[in-house]
Amino acid sequence: MRFLIFGMGAIGTYIGGSLTLGGESVIYLERSEVAGRFNLQPLILEIEGKEKTFVPEGVSDSLEEVFGHSPIDVALVAVKSFDTLEVARRLQPYRDQISAVVSLQNGVENEEVLAGYVEKDRVIAGTLTSAVGKMETGKVILEKKRGIGIARGHPLSESIVESFNRANLNARLYPHAGEMKWSKLLTNLLANATSAILDLTPAEIFSDPRLFRIETAQVREAVRVMKRLGYRVVDLPGTPVRLLSVLFHKIPEGIARLLAGKTLAAGRGGKMPSFHVDLYRGYRPLEVDYLNGAVVRFGERLGVATPVNSFLNETLLSIAERPIEENVYRKNPERLIADLSKRVRLFS
Repeated sequence: MRFLIFGMGAIGTYIGGSLTLGGESVIYLERSEVAGRFNLQPLILEIEGKEKTFVPEGVSDSLEEVFGHSPIDVALVAVKSFDTLEVARRLQPYRDQISAVVSLQNGVENEEVLAGYVEKDRVIAGTLTSAVGKMETGKVILEKKRGIGIARGHPLSESIVESFNRANLNARLYPHAGEMKWSKLLTNLLANATSAILDLTPAEIFSDPRLFRIETAQVREAVRVMKRLGYRVVDLPGTPVRLLSVLFHKIPEGIARLLAGKTLAAGRGGKMPSFHVDLYRGYRPLEVDYLNGAVVRFGERLGVATPVNSFLNETLLSIAERPIEENVYRKNPERLIADLSKRVRLFS
């Protein structure tokens, strides 16, 4: 198949490189300065300490040029959620030349945005659970291989999974897109907003009983929204999400906190969560409104209270609008707990 990948970020380079090495045709769409630098130049994918070089079919800054050669079988969208609308608008004039558009993004609203421009029947929900790091433009490292989920229902879903598995991406089909995407969202919530707000590591958050209670509350709110939607929590490739849900619902809090500290924090391999990385590197906007914010929006629509997700979303968005030095919660969990307690009763 012929794949078009938006962007040479960590995920795009990893998937595109794997597909190219697996014998598929891959074209990247990038900014003109990047496209000019890397077109027909080797890119690097590091897996288990070994570097593999690959040369994609092309790196272009022009969709007109891409579609001028031949139709695209699959467009892969792995950009941040706040860039989805721009991608959708750019794809709209060429939608009849695309068989499928796969969203591998975090969040639960991207597919709807894409469907508004390229038609619902062309959009396939996907999710990536492998951890990938970007060393530099054109070089990425696979930090933790887990896999990829692809929703059933599209004529190309099975073929995409087959292509991914030939490329050693550990892909599997899911019968229900909503359950797959919302289950991934649960994993994205953990120690993400709190880490950025407090400038603390996940291990520090999980070791504090009060902060762990905040984590528990935001996950429980999201699961309640899922249940109102009629969705079950499902396991994802390499990610036992159902066990995670049990951890926050049925295991005594003290034991759950110890298990979280040993497994969830350790699973990050010392890496800070994405919101923290983006906030302290000065990247704007942040994706929090597409994760915690999405829980709030669906909760409002369905009549499910989500006060903790609402507080975390509003607080981090507010912090991102100001100089980081003005963040009153930085290394100050007492202040965060006091302010959250004014809105929801979590602490006796």
